[in-house]
Amino acid sequence: MSRVTSCLTHQDRKQLSQLLGNVNLHLLHKASVHGFSGKSIQIRCEKQGPTLTVGYNKAGYIFGGYTSEDFKPNEVAQDDKAFLFRLCSEARGEPLKFPVKPGSRSIQMSNSGPIFGGLGFMQHGNKIENNSDQSFSFTKRDLYGGDVELVECEIYQVEDLRAPWRSLTWTTERRQELMDSIKNFKLYGSSVPKAQALLIGPVGGGKSSFINSANSVFRGYVTSQALAGSGVTTMYSKYSFREKDGKCPPLILCDTMGLTEGTDSGIHSDDIFNIIEGRVPNKYQFKATLPIQSDTKSCVKSVPVTEKIHCVVYVLDASKGTILSNKMEKKICAIRSQINRFDIPQIVLLTKVDKECSLVWKNVENVYGSDLIEKQVLEVEKQLSIPVTCIIPVKNYWSSHDLDCATDILILSALQQMLRYADSFLENLGNSSPA
Repeated sequence: MSRVTSCLTHQDRKQLSQLLGNVNLHLLHKASVHGFSGKSIQIRCEKQGPTLTVGYNKAGYIFGGYTSEDFKPNEVAQDDKAFLFRLCSEARGEPLKFPVKPGSRSIQMSNSGPIFGGLGFMQHGNKIENNSDQSFSFTKRDLYGGDVELVECEIYQVEDLRAPWRSLTWTTERRQELMDSIKNFKLYGSSVPKAQALLIGPVGGGKSSFINSANSVFRGYVTSQALAGSGVTTMYSKYSFREKDGKCPPLILCDTMGLTEGTDSGIHSDDIFNIIEGRVPNKYQFKATLPIQSDTKSCVKSVPVTEKIHCVVYVLDASKGTILSNKMEKKICAIRSQINRFDIPQIVLLTKVDKECSLVWKNVENVYGSDLIEKQVLEVEKQLSIPVTCIIPVKNYWSSHDLDCATDILILSALQQMLRYADSFLENLGNSSPA
């Protein structure tokens, strides 16, 4: 079943944030999908806490009402925090706000839909009804242009951002600390100068974009080292990072062909295990239906630990309603089960968090205060049985030409975790080796 999507644009949400502050909006009811009926609204919207009702009319007005109270069937409530609003059609304009008059008992959910004072949404189908109630001071022209016919009506649950569910410092000093920590990281022992992290995941998940983003952080400007785009990676490629002064961090990111649900396209699971064992040479061209064989000319026969994989990173798109389909979930779980035999640490990067949550789009520092992102993290934990501590949200540089401190910190935090996990693997490997 397709995902029900909001009509609110990024600019609309920016204006609403001026009225509501830092909140998450969860779409409860969309009239064009669930119906312009009071019964349907009541099922989805009653007792949901604070809500925002948004109407869209033929004249192009976007307007509505906010209440901090539960909608309860046929009960009129007093809410001194309630207000009506109209969004400005100009991107940089200020929204109009019409506060409720103190002491007014004006909020209710009727059999036909939500009512704010004398303003009823979806009364008699897709019509606005406006009687003489004076709980709010507004004119029909200012609020909705006098056009009472709705083409859409949406009701959102409004959730205040709570304390971050993961702590992170967002300063330039912290960014530099992470840079220095990564550049000066000493891996266990002396036999492996650079850890190798293998990036795998569905086509379009953002593997190549993450590699480019990581390289951009160290170069000091947005650049493109790996060919990025949905399904463009067809060969095995290793990438190191270089600062302006030529110093390279002790980490190599290994890019692969994306996973697909079927068997006639995408990387073959056997090739993933061959890469982990170090048997696939750099720039090897993948064949979806024919994994590299031990007798293949290009297959590496004798593999030192330096050429093997020390950490596996699943790169998943957080902006999808369901991050993994049932088929993809089963496929990755089967791969995970096989990788577990190598005792190699596995983590997840959740990319495109800015596309998933408008608050993160507005400010990356909101990522760990976002209920939407936390829900995606918990969904991945459930689907792949990977601990939450091993799931890291990141934003790639996919649209901006300029670096951003908070975006850099997310990327650097992910790279630091890869090094730490690879170091633990090498330590375990060293301790298990015969004396």
